[in-house]
Amino acid sequence: MAKKIVKRKKIKVFNLLISLLILLGLSFCVYLLFKIPTKNIIIKNTNYLNDDYILELAKIKNYPEFLLIKNNNIKEKLEKSEYISNVKVSKKWGFILEIKIEENRALFFDMNKRKYIFTNKKEKVEDEINIKFRIPRLLNYVPDKKYINFIKKMSEINEETLSKISDIEYQPNEYDKDRFLLYMDDGNMVYLTLTKFKMINHYNDVLSQLENHKGILYLDNGNHFQIKE
Repeated sequence: MAKKIVKRKKIKVFNLLISLLILLGLSFCVYLLFKIPTKNIIIKNTNYLNDDYILELAKIKNYPEFLLIKNNNIKEKLEKSEYISNVKVSKKWGFILEIKIEENRALFFDMNKRKYIFTNKKEKVEDEINIKFRIPRLLNYVPDKKYINFIKKMSEINEETLSKISDIEYQPNEYDKDRFLLYMDDGNMVYLTLTKFKMINHYNDVLSQLENHKGILYLDNGNHFQIKE
């Protein structure tokens, strides 16, 4: 009977070692890649918030490893702030992190609540940031349902005009329960109703027709000006 010859396959030790070295090298490169820190953080569109506030809040002041940063985590942390309404986070070539901020707009300081009120109805007590805001004070209580509408109407006032209002007082009468009195920085007073609140944006145009007189501008019922004696 003929003997069956079984050929033994030679293990190519050299090729195996090369493969292992390549695998280790690739793993080490990936490890090093994940350890590369963020090279630059660009914060855009901020007006009253400084970069340190954003970096502290997002917990990225130490420029963490770029590839380990989760965009949604940064977005969630920042949008918890009363001062921020929207955030867009993106990674750019060169290990650059870009953060676009949409700041929340403060409308007035509610003397009753002792808080600043923003366009999205968020509230914030006085601190080192909002103390610099140039916005009016709401002097007295406004009923809840009207208060919500009041915030909406205040958000329609442009920033230039808003900065010229020093105080606002809710002053309903027997004819109109939505009536407010605005005290202007220049000494004039303006009566408005919620339905006509946006008219205050034309204050500068009206002012040019008053010939430097001081008085009360009635925009709640008709459009007339009463000169102060």
